[in-house]
Amino acid sequence: MTLLNAPKYDARGETRKTALIFGAIGFVLLAAVVGVGGYLLGHGWFFTNLAAEHKVDKFFTALEAKDYNKAYALWMSDPDWQKHPEKYDYTLKRFTEDWTTESPVGPITSHHVDISKTDGSGTFGTGIIVAVRVNGGQKIFMWYEKKDKTLTYPAPHELEYN
Repeated sequence: MTLLNAPKYDARGETRKTALIFGAIGFVLLAAVVGVGGYLLGHGWFFTNLAAEHKVDKFFTALEAKDYNKAYALWMSDPDWQKHPEKYDYTLKRFTEDWTTESPVGPITSHHVDISKTDGSGTFGTGIIVAVRVNGGQKIFMWYEKKDKTLTYPAPHELEYN
């Protein structure tokens, strides 16, 4: 190919290439902002802990409403637990006592989910610690087990935050 028979300039092709390059750069920047933003705001990389935070929020909402059947179902991650209560050593009666009369924070009257952090072994952790302020300011830390989506209190350790 010589200069005299070079291909004709394709303006649409050049525009498409430019748009693809800027689109790719924009996508990478957006992904970086969302990924780091989720971490900095305390909701896990790319906001991956939001599902656990939502479950813990629903759990405490049920406790506030004194709907202990629903709270127990969320705790055990088994909406049909009433069909097979013998499956669990931790009974609804004991659960209700633990979250009312025997609770170190008393009956739950208000709550706010603050932050969460992935924890445990492995690259992506085995669970999530969710920090919750209850009854006007007392911090408690819930453990969300990723493999079976059950809740546990207390979490293996506490998070440092204001």
